[in-house]
Amino acid sequence: MRGAEVFAWEIPLEAGVVLRDRRLKTRSGLLVRLSSGTRQGWGEIAPLPGFSQETVAEAHRETVTWLASWCAGRQPVESLLPSVAFGLSCALAELSATLPAEGSYHSAILCTGDPDDLLLRLQQQANPLAKMKVGLCEPARDGMMVNLLLEALPALTLRLDANRSWTLEKALNFARFVAVERRPRIAFLEEPCRTPGDSLRFSAETGIALGWDESARETGFRPLGEPGVRAIVIKPTLTGSLTKVRQLIAQAHQAGLKAVISSSLESSLGLSQLARIAHWLTPDVTPGLDTLAMMQHQLMRSWPDCTLPVFAPGQLECVWRQ
Repeated sequence: MRGAEVFAWEIPLEAGVVLRDRRLKTRSGLLVRLSSGTRQGWGEIAPLPGFSQETVAEAHRETVTWLASWCAGRQPVESLLPSVAFGLSCALAELSATLPAEGSYHSAILCTGDPDDLLLRLQQQANPLAKMKVGLCEPARDGMMVNLLLEALPALTLRLDANRSWTLEKALNFARFVAVERRPRIAFLEEPCRTPGDSLRFSAETGIALGWDESARETGFRPLGEPGVRAIVIKPTLTGSLTKVRQLIAQAHQAGLKAVISSSLESSLGLSQLARIAHWLTPDVTPGLDTLAMMQHQLMRSWPDCTLPVFAPGQLECVWRQ
């Protein structure tokens, strides 16, 4: 006998989080619980504002339609909404015990908050790895900040993310403020320019390696071993089902590129599933999952060593059940 429940959740964010051109005060989404006999499987469906094409309301309608069909004993086709496809595929993978229990909980540290606290966290690591958002300020300022951090921590490796913020000219201006001898410690810069062609030209002129992020989610994208391209950053909530994620990882590896599992600001439940996916499918690559500190509480499953309070399903609103 199949059953399903959908819970709505909303988590306040610390001091608001800036994503592209908007400030988020809360993060919201759905939790899905599938049951079959004594087995259960959970999944999180949380479209990311400014990045996902679907809204939470649209995801809710699609989820309920899919679940009603599944509960009736059918096997409905995969949703075309990425957040829905991913969350439901995770619930199914837990239900069938396909998703391994072990996770990669060591993440690239996100450069946010108190600078002294950030430096302390990085200094405590033997091989420190951090991720920094760039493109929100003037390119020169971003370049100086990156250069100062690399200078302060000679063992540090940085991942940078520009979200296609710059023209080629601005991207080159950023690079002018990063010492040439420190550029090899930039593991990759995600999508520095507004077009992939300009990003490739930027890499050729500066020697700074690239990572594809937005490009990897565009129709017709296929990973290629292009000069200067080192990695593909995969955000499953924005990509689609586990099947699609696995296919993209396999294509990246075939092209000689690293595949990096990354967060779309999921709750602790979603992050813990991403950690398990990273350990399963990209065991030799540190994921980018250091976003929980932006939230004021956790959901259902606690992240290791996180002291934030954990909300159980009984504290959430059940918006659908069958």
